[in-house]
Amino acid sequence: MSHDRYGNDVLATPGRGGGDRPGSAHHRPRKQSRPQPAEIGLVVEEVMTGWVGAVRRVEKSGGQHVVVLEDRKGKTRTFPLGPGFWVDGEPVVLLAPVGRSAPARPTRTASGSVAVHGATARVARGSRIWVEGKHDAELVEKVWGDDLRLEGVVVELLDGVDNLADALREFAPTRERRVGVLVDHLVPGSKETRIAADATRGTPAGSVLVLGHPYIDVWQAVRPARIGLAAWPTIARGTEWKLGILRELGWPALEQADVAHAWQRILASVRSYADLEPSLLGRVEELIDFVTAS
Repeated sequence: MSHDRYGNDVLATPGRGGGDRPGSAHHRPRKQSRPQPAEIGLVVEEVMTGWVGAVRRVEKSGGQHVVVLEDRKGKTRTFPLGPGFWVDGEPVVLLAPVGRSAPARPTRTASGSVAVHGATARVARGSRIWVEGKHDAELVEKVWGDDLRLEGVVVELLDGVDNLADALREFAPTRERRVGVLVDHLVPGSKETRIAADATRGTPAGSVLVLGHPYIDVWQAVRPARIGLAAWPTIARGTEWKLGILRELGWPALEQADVAHAWQRILASVRSYADLEPSLLGRVEELIDFVTAS
């Protein structure tokens, strides 16, 4: 049974059809629509049709502003800007994005840190943060890039946790030259947990910190609502996870280029730390603190 957020009978009056019941939808105050710029990647629902999609562009057509929405299957549809949309379960009035001629300087970075304007990137530290792959690195850059440049922290690719032991032997970490490692699926009993324990055995105390999130892949660290999902699909064992996800979403899933395109769509939906799961946020913050500690 689906939930009807508009009530059972929009025409009912007190005393007819149960409209006078205490606490009925007819007596609750209607939520007021708030203004919402139609930013690229914003996921919205058009109320009249139920169409859910991410904003791809805003343009003028026939003398009025329209918004082009792309659903999770890659189909697009155009609607007039204005009222009649929902964002995160709240009614909004979609507005044209503010022009770029005089953008306001942000007071916060994408990670939520206080923005420092006019500062130059610090000379790179000897300490490093390692991530398993390109997608991890791109997500960390998008959300924490400003903070990392200010702190002089370089993020490098491991190309898989299987390479951790060799990478640590070559890097030879010390307490003054530390390594923070972000690992996928770091849960008790997993292969990744065993590899991390073996790789760090014998490294100097305080020189290496391995942390991870519980997800099979960093894609799952993006809140599913950002691409119009209630939850990430469960993929059967033996199925290549990313291709399985694409098939479940109804996105193209024939070759590696399809995976790359899908990730760019997912990454584009991330605006700030608020679009990521806490289980990733806390781990990355801990790693940054570890490698920047005096």
